Amino acid sequence: MFAADTRAVAVPVTGASKKETLATWKHIAEPVEPFLEAVAQRLEKQVREFDPAIVPYAEYALTGQGKQLRPALVALSAGAISEPNDSHITVAVIIEMVHLATLVHDDVMDEAEIRRGRLTLAANWGNEIAVLFGDCLFAHALKLAASFPTPEICRAVAMATNTVCSGEILQTQKRRNFQFSQGEYFKVLEMKTAELFALSCDLGACLSGATPAQRNALRQFGISLGTAYQIYDDCLDLFGSEVAAGKSLGTDLAKGKLTLPVLLLWERASAEEKTRLEGFIQNWEPNYFAQVLALLAKYETLNESLETIHQYLEQARQMLKTLPEPAKLAGLIGLTEYLARQTDNLGVCA
Repeated sequence: MFAADTRAVAVPVTGASKKETLATWKHIAEPVEPFLEAVAQRLEKQVREFDPAIVPYAEYALTGQGKQLRPALVALSAGAISEPNDSHITVAVIIEMVHLATLVHDDVMDEAEIRRGRLTLAANWGNEIAVLFGDCLFAHALKLAASFPTPEICRAVAMATNTVCSGEILQTQKRRNFQFSQGEYFKVLEMKTAELFALSCDLGACLSGATPAQRNALRQFGISLGTAYQIYDDCLDLFGSEVAAGKSLGTDLAKGKLTLPVLLLWERASAEEKTRLEGFIQNWEPNYFAQVLALLAKYETLNESLETIHQYLEQARQMLKTLPEPAKLAGLIGLTEYLARQTDNLGVCA
């Protein structure tokens, strides 16, 4: 389900466990499948809104996507209040375009060549084109947001986009910097990943006529779910398999990104181990990966990281308890349960 933002997140499972996992996603996705299809079709239509000379870039970026998690959150949050409508489809398109713009830029910064099993836009047409086209996607999303009769939607999208980009800047500033605290790490996750989850939930509720309290509850649900998702993704890069990750492992370490397991290791390591770890990160070589994994295992950083994911998922569920109609929340609760199962599977595989 969460496939695809940076890596495929399904982990290898077998037998009954695999059947159960697939059934769970099917149960979540089926009620909103028509909505997601409408979003995909409208994204394809947006390709024609770009200048003919850059249509190939737009077509490449806006088609062949993953599971559309953020549009699903729009639909499920709308459904928690009332039925989704055409305005929800437009908002989902806007948020997905902002998300895709961040991915285009991320691939430039990370020098990534493969995303979702195909070459990145940067790998196909170069970094200059990729950066400029990512800017076009941001601008086009804001243009669509400005089409709403009130400025609230455009203002919310602009503020969220600013937050996401600011989060990426903060993370970049802290690369290879072991003064980066856990508090700063969680702040970055909320800004660069959870913010679009929160925006999806908030605007889905807003366009369904939710009260301020209902909107806030769903927004906080999105923050907690998005933070849990990013911690999981960070753990997958260290403890997953290359098949599950969809790319080589250890890419965060190679880029100097200090994620939760590494920060936990830094807190617990001896002075000698800290010196070794800092040397690895400052002058990264692929053969260092096994040595870092050994240190991570020594201090049991995976278990505590997975516990943190579960804590954020429980926070998300608690926010839903403030909403008046539990029968309408099955899809949102299902998302937390699905990610919880993936989290447990990662611990088993590791």
